Amino acid sequence: MLISLVVPCYNEEAALPILYDALKEVRSSVPEHVFEFIFVNDGSRDKTSEVIKGFACEDPGVKYVIFSRNFGKEAAMYAGLEKAKGDYIAILDADMQDPPSLIPQMIKDLDSGEWDIVAARRVTRKGEPKIRSFFARKFYRIINRMCDVEIADGARDFRLMRKSVVDAILSVSERQRFSKGIFAWVGFRTKWIEHENVERAAGETKWSFWSLFRYAIDGIVSFTTAPLRISIYLGMGFACLGFAYLLYYFIRAIVLQIYNTVPGYPSLLSFILFIGGLILMCLGIIGEYIGKIYIESKRRPIYIASEESKDD
Repeated sequence: MLISLVVPCYNEEAALPILYDALKEVRSSVPEHVFEFIFVNDGSRDKTSEVIKGFACEDPGVKYVIFSRNFGKEAAMYAGLEKAKGDYIAILDADMQDPPSLIPQMIKDLDSGEWDIVAARRVTRKGEPKIRSFFARKFYRIINRMCDVEIADGARDFRLMRKSVVDAILSVSERQRFSKGIFAWVGFRTKWIEHENVERAAGETKWSFWSLFRYAIDGIVSFTTAPLRISIYLGMGFACLGFAYLLYYFIRAIVLQIYNTVPGYPSLLSFILFIGGLILMCLGIIGEYIGKIYIESKRRPIYIASEESKDD
């Protein structure tokens, strides 16, 4: 049986040799299976390409795809899954935060026939900045309340899947992809393997707070229209509030005959600014969805490869 391990890489020159040694240990520990390692270089600016090509020269089981520029991790995962030929296919990060030592157990679980996917889930976020952990937990809570599919808190992209599952994932032809949502959307029987948080083996994280924030927005917009409904509810609520405010002053002036001698310009200005900000926020939500439609309508390729290893 052939097992494909897909590794997206972006500026991972320092971590790749450590990962490669760990993958070779996994291969040696499961001699009854044949492995292929597929490294996808996502437009790295360091010597990641040279390191990957060095592996390929020494090891016929190493394949690679090199992008013409940085297309993002989602595109890199898609390219690796597209190139993979294995009966079982796994995705794991190059920084060793996805422990390769879990792969033999994942293979056994799939061999049992009870599961189609064996996925890794972090049960702790020890070592992460506290503010990132706080917002990550809030993100999973919010998106699971909004979406029809459930994304497990702490879920990683690290998972071993049957070929039929990968074919289903590749059939989702979105250009702007949110793989955690796609994994949940396609369904299939999934077993979760829990593990402690693992720090990077080498190098620095490529995720900043703002890149994670944009990723979260993409995830919410890709899998639910709930924000559009929220903007409708907010608009209706403030319309009712405005009517009640007008009715209050009408009763105050006509029935109670209480008049203001000094116009309330500060309060009126604050109210207008608040409503104006709310309108802009709702327009921004609508704009996110329109932007998605615009990008999808262009039908551009998900990635462009400048170089690929040749298949045997």
